[in-house]
Amino acid sequence: MAQLPQVIRAVAFFDGQNLFHSAKAAFGYPFPNFDPVALTKAVCAAQGWQVQGVRFYTGVPDAADNPFWHHFWTAKGAQMGREGAYICTRPLRYRNKQVRLPDGSFHTFLDGDEKGIDVRIALDVIQMAHRNEYDVALLFCRDQDLAEVASEIRLIASLQDRWIKVASAYPFSPATKGWRGINKTDWIKIDRTMYDACIDKRDYRPKKPLA
Repeated sequence: MAQLPQVIRAVAFFDGQNLFHSAKAAFGYPFPNFDPVALTKAVCAAQGWQVQGVRFYTGVPDAADNPFWHHFWTAKGAQMGREGAYICTRPLRYRNKQVRLPDGSFHTFLDGDEKGIDVRIALDVIQMAHRNEYDVALLFCRDQDLAEVASEIRLIASLQDRWIKVASAYPFSPATKGWRGINKTDWIKIDRTMYDACIDKRDYRPKKPLA
């Protein structure tokens, strides 16, 4: 049986959009006000892990499609980079979607599709495990598409005869009491006290309307 490392190295992998929508549902915040570096430090300190790295992944719309969110994520990403986080972005494409309303009519709305983020996270988690760059893959995400990654990490741990853990950290409140973390991972609930202690005091929303 693989022995527990004396120093447990953790790398955080953030799905930015997933965490934003989870925090909005749990705590009511209308925009992504979390500080990924601070959240990583807080969770790792509570678990007794050493922070080895912070990696942030998000879709970003083109400035012509959505100037507000393009400005927000560009500015927030630049600040996270200055704090030492690795930033990975993918284009967020907007298209019309249609839903049927209870009265039988249809409502059309513009929705953003984020392509490739979960695949990129999965590839990086697996590649970095192969290279022995962490002992804990700390996923700030609830996307069940990543459940199979945990199975792959267990196989890598067996082949390398070493201890590796995959954890899923997510906001949790009475409003979301039925939520689950990613299957096949350890679940870490982020309560409001921890989340609020890790809010980014900077506001990256544009101060003036953007054309």
